[in-house]
Amino acid sequence: MRHDPMQSILSDLLGRVDGLAGQRGHLSVPRFQDEVDHIRHIARAFHIDTVEGLAGTLESALSLHGLGPVVLSYLDFLRDAIAAEMPPAAILSPAAAAPATPLRA
Repeated sequence: MRHDPMQSILSDLLGRVDGLAGQRGHLSVPRFQDEVDHIRHIARAFHIDTVEGLAGTLESALSLHGLGPVVLSYLDFLRDAIAAEMPPAAILSPAAAAPATPLRA
C-alpha cells in the first residue's frame, strides 16, 4: 500500500479544523487567528486554493467580528472544502463511522 502525502496533509488540515471547532470558546482571538493562519499557509504551500481562500476570509471575519457565531459556519466550509479534496474512503476514520454532523450551534 502506497503512502499518499497529499492525503496526509489533507488529514492534518481536517484535524486542525476539527480541533479549532472543539476548542472554540477556549481560545483567545489572537490564538485562533494564528491557528487559522497556519491552516492557510499549509493550504497555500500545497496549492489547495479553496481552503486557502476560505481560511483567508475567516481571518478577515475574525479581525472584524472576533469569535462570533460566524466562525462555526466558516469552519464547516473549511471542513467541506478539505473533504472535497480527499478520496471518499479517507474522509471518515474507522472510529468515526457515524455520519458527520455540522459544527453549527
